[in-house]
Amino acid sequence: MVVVQPTAFCNINCTYCYLPDRNNKHVIAQSTVARLFSEIFASGWTCPEITVVWHAGEPLAVPVAFYREAFAAIERMRPQSVIVKHSFQTNGMLIDAEWCRLFLEWNVGVGVSIDGPRELHDRHRKTRSGKGTFDKTLAGIRCLRANGVPFHVISVLSRDSLSMPDELLDFYLSEGIDQICFNIEESEGDHVSDLFAPNPEGPSLRARYAAFLRRFWHQARASGQVKFVREIDLALPRVFRPDGSPTRNIQTEPLAMLNVDSHGNVSSFSPELLGLKNKDYGDFLLGNINRQSLAEIHRTCIDSALHRDIQAGVQACSAGCDYFSVCGGGAPGNKLFENGSFASTTTSYCLLTQMVPTDLILEAYERLEQSWTENDPAPIVQPNSQTTAEAAALPTRMP
Repeated sequence: MVVVQPTAFCNINCTYCYLPDRNNKHVIAQSTVARLFSEIFASGWTCPEITVVWHAGEPLAVPVAFYREAFAAIERMRPQSVIVKHSFQTNGMLIDAEWCRLFLEWNVGVGVSIDGPRELHDRHRKTRSGKGTFDKTLAGIRCLRANGVPFHVISVLSRDSLSMPDELLDFYLSEGIDQICFNIEESEGDHVSDLFAPNPEGPSLRARYAAFLRRFWHQARASGQVKFVREIDLALPRVFRPDGSPTRNIQTEPLAMLNVDSHGNVSSFSPELLGLKNKDYGDFLLGNINRQSLAEIHRTCIDSALHRDIQAGVQACSAGCDYFSVCGGGAPGNKLFENGSFASTTTSYCLLTQMVPTDLILEAYERLEQSWTENDPAPIVQPNSQTTAEAAALPTRMP
């Protein structure tokens, strides 16, 4: 995966944003884009399909013409053996018919950030003057639908959201939103999430999130109108997979996730590290694609304290976590922000994004297995088979 920051600038000011440079309107040069992809394609390290995510700021703050030129240049360099899939993560406020034409012409994946109905969305996603952004974001979503552009949404779950699974689902269904992803409001950079603050008088965050996701998942499937719930649907193939098949975690592999800012600076591992600074690791940067080759940047990465400590954390997870086979070592950025060290293990982020979905999937499988035992003389299908993976994805039959 290649995460490219076309600009650090963002046209809004979310309360939970951790990016430090979002007033900077610098735009990545076309020469930097060309240099980056010439190095990628010449490296011999490319997968058959590369996902390029234009993110880390508001990518639509850069004109459509920029992307037409950049996409065409990348396409001219692309080897026939490699597929390049472009994707945007946007607040949706600038989407219009011209953007929709670009998305359709280049088969661009589009993710829109919307936190649910107005009262949830406008609480955190605000303009520079402090006003809500719901109306313009929803107008962007409706423009996508009117022009036949497929899209998904990402909603950040805050303290209030966790008690509103039905209201969130009703909102998505009312707007024809059928591909849904959730991000937990995390502690990253200088932002401290109040979700992780202990509440001795109430249920744990893990229990609250499990109750939310269980209810949302079951009701979404029962509706027959939701095609994709990321937290469950991406976990399923990791939980049920052939024996001996390893789980990759590209956030822990050197340059498997290549993050490039608008000046050509390169980082790897967790994309949240791009643009941040730390007393032990400096700016987390491994080089600049305008001045170093990808091979040189890779050597720097391998020799770095960053890589050493991330691998120590992976080994610690492998030795002590029952969920290691599902997640492959956690998210380094969250280990640093929550625990103060890459060479650490469990985080609240792990509990919510890896353990809870895994538990819910196994819970659903056990109920389905029990129903087979009671009602069907056929032998029980063992985990890791394709049939089991498909069966575990059938909570529509649950009450």
